[in-house]
Amino acid sequence: MAWTVFSLFIALVFIGGFLIYKVKYGFPVRFETLIPEIEFPKERKIKVLLFSKTTGFRHDASIDAGKKAFSEMAVKNDWFLYETEAGGVFNEEQLPKFDVVIFNNSTGRVLNDEQQQLLENYVEEGGMLLGIHGAGDDSHRWDWYEENLIGAKFSHHPIKNQIQETDLFLEPDISPSLKKGLPDTWAHADEWYVFFSNPRIQGFRIVYTIDGEKIDPDGNFFLIRSKNFGMGKDHPVAWYKNIVKGKTFYTSIGHDASAWEHDAFIQMLENAVKWSVE
Repeated sequence: MAWTVFSLFIALVFIGGFLIYKVKYGFPVRFETLIPEIEFPKERKIKVLLFSKTTGFRHDASIDAGKKAFSEMAVKNDWFLYETEAGGVFNEEQLPKFDVVIFNNSTGRVLNDEQQQLLENYVEEGGMLLGIHGAGDDSHRWDWYEENLIGAKFSHHPIKNQIQETDLFLEPDISPSLKKGLPDTWAHADEWYVFFSNPRIQGFRIVYTIDGEKIDPDGNFFLIRSKNFGMGKDHPVAWYKNIVKGKTFYTSIGHDASAWEHDAFIQMLENAVKWSVE
């Protein structure tokens, strides 16, 4: 009996460790290098690359809802949208033709070294990178990405009270084009990411915040007992920055499909895509 209990405990520790490793680091199976065939429009219109590859935790419902939402936005605004989960599009010829690259809940290591460098160059030479929710966790292992898209290191998200509803507050002093059509406040339930520092410190402009003192940030889980802190009252959930000649925009909103049911969330992302060509 004792041996059975011990074996079960060891199995649970192994499974728990496996899951934690996958969430934090991902398990890349392969890096796609095949260059896809893309027929870019000849006329001038915003060109969007929607990238949804994951090697870490996969937010299936939100990813699918995001694909649908961006497809509808593309039709509404006459954008060119190319959607893929294969990294081959990150090549010298095709990547510069896009105005914005969207990491749609992409987690884990999704690009090889060369592709990462191409994306860094793309942004610094005038392109834009937009990240949604899981794109901001700590599974990417990419310093440039963390510094220039996130502006802070991810710590955890609440575990006991994983999904919590709270009010979001619009920052008054942001780019008018990013502010267009956004409500001053709106309520939403999400998995609120906690970062070790505030991206304001690194010069990022905040779009929306929540009151971090009105949620339970406790992320303690299994043998991890040090994740019981939050970010305090000023808890940003969407922000942006000019990076050399380019731009980045990130929001930690979007854990599940419910986020895509909010007009404010859709409008914020639509504004961000339009901002890419300003």
